[in-house]
Amino acid sequence: MRSRGRVHHKEAAHIMPRHIVIVEDEPVIRHNYQDALKRYGYQVTGYGDRDSALSALKCRLPDLVIIDVGLGDDVEGGFELCRELRSQSRGLPIIFLTARDSDLDVISGLRLGADDYLTKDISLQQLLARVVALFRRVEALSGGAKDEQLLERGPLKFSLDRMEVSWKGVDVPLTVTEFWIIHSLVRHPGHVRTRQQLMDDANVLVDDQTITSHVKRIRKKFHLVDPGFDHLDTIYGAGYRWKPESTA
Repeated sequence: MRSRGRVHHKEAAHIMPRHIVIVEDEPVIRHNYQDALKRYGYQVTGYGDRDSALSALKCRLPDLVIIDVGLGDDVEGGFELCRELRSQSRGLPIIFLTARDSDLDVISGLRLGADDYLTKDISLQQLLARVVALFRRVEALSGGAKDEQLLERGPLKFSLDRMEVSWKGVDVPLTVTEFWIIHSLVRHPGHVRTRQQLMDDANVLVDDQTITSHVKRIRKKFHLVDPGFDHLDTIYGAGYRWKPESTA
């Protein structure tokens, strides 16, 4: 079920306990987000700078991290924090929530492994919907789709329950969003999946450019494993497809 409407307290309660960390240098903004998420039953911890957040998160990772890009004088602090957290865990859900909305910033955030990139003009209701949707995808990995635990497409092995993807026996580290995009494609090899279908299957609410950035990052990760990788096709004006092994 997609999170396109209102988010209710009862719905959020189903996914307790969930610990969310917010890294935001403006105290008023940070406290507003903390209070809003707490009202929906989440445990929320806030930090005002990269160093304090990283020090705490080295001990124990939360269930989700929401990061501003600029953290006081540390203008790229959010990007650096994302890079460091992603090196600790490829599966940790990370959302950027920032006033910086340039295409370069969005692409940079996604390339560093963020699952979503939101601007601060988003409503609290929309933010909560994105948080709930991201948690649903994590839950689906841990407890859903029992009839489709393992997919194999030639050299590709895709384990749904363990959130593992390998190509020619080598692990391909994907974020939660990247994992669901690949899942959508490999379930329908040879079939073109539109950007809207990928958004629906990955349960994300983003624009076409963001999906394009995710796909480029996925392709780059496979190229690092196999420079000759060519199974992820862009069908211009239509979408993307996973090329069947028989036509490779």
